[in-house]
Amino acid sequence: MSSNVLYDAPGPKARVRNRVYTVVGALAVLALIAFAVLRLAAKGQFAPEMWDIFNYAGVRTSIRNGVLTTLQVFAVAAVLSLALGVLLAVGRLSDHKPVRWLATGFIELFRAVPLLITIYVLWVLFLSYKSELGFTGEGTQFWALVIGLTVYNGSVQAEVLRAGINSVPKGQREAAYAIGMSKTQVMTSVLIPQAVRAMLPTIISQLVVTLKDTSLGYVITYQELLYAIQQLAGNTVVNDENPYVPMIIVGGAIYVAMCLALSALANWIERRGRRAKTGIAVAEAGQALTAGDAMGAIDGATTPGPVSKGD
Repeated sequence: MSSNVLYDAPGPKARVRNRVYTVVGALAVLALIAFAVLRLAAKGQFAPEMWDIFNYAGVRTSIRNGVLTTLQVFAVAAVLSLALGVLLAVGRLSDHKPVRWLATGFIELFRAVPLLITIYVLWVLFLSYKSELGFTGEGTQFWALVIGLTVYNGSVQAEVLRAGINSVPKGQREAAYAIGMSKTQVMTSVLIPQAVRAMLPTIISQLVVTLKDTSLGYVITYQELLYAIQQLAGNTVVNDENPYVPMIIVGGAIYVAMCLALSALANWIERRGRRAKTGIAVAEAGQALTAGDAMGAIDGATTPGPVSKGD
């Protein structure tokens, strides 16, 4: 019987016991789901009349507006969080201690504070200075949600990018300095492009989190999808019952569809990145390597290409 330091391979009796526990646990979960479904069905939540409400133009319009406002917040917060993430990652890798300490403190602060608290505090702050800032009622909610999502997700994206930059082989940096590039050029032309390519799946995954976190606008009464679903369910009565279950199912399906679409985009971008040609081209005998060729080689040499011997 093979064993590992962290895990001992189960014997015959242990395997049988694990199978029994798995079957019993699965049956318990199925029984709990069946009980919940039967209780909801007894209250008429699955009656056809509950689903007929989606045939009304007003209901479809409210859901559509909720989706559009959700995508609007996500689009603005995604762009700003990526820009902030780049700035914070560069600041944390700076040679100047004050800049590095400031970036590190910002990242650790907003990663530690719950996002819901950040959004709520920003909303209250914007309400207090609404007239001075020139905000309308909708503007305070929108920017409180956008800025809250930006500072939190920007801090997370900064750590992702910093890990990607640190994963680039040191030889890339040294080669860039050797051909006379400045530190800014090395960062923008050599390190960040390779870090983005390496960490692209994680970056897109965090963008999916940003999309889901837009639902926190419900707390500050912003008219996004979750708030629209809640308002429709609370203000609609069918057979003396509010259609919470149909609304939750439809709203959840829309969130899943949006996240799957973003994940599909990430997979498509990743596949295109894998098909991109990488490696350092071997110069022909007697041909000089220019600085531009060297920069191109450094930028694309994530994996070294084959090296052939000259005649």
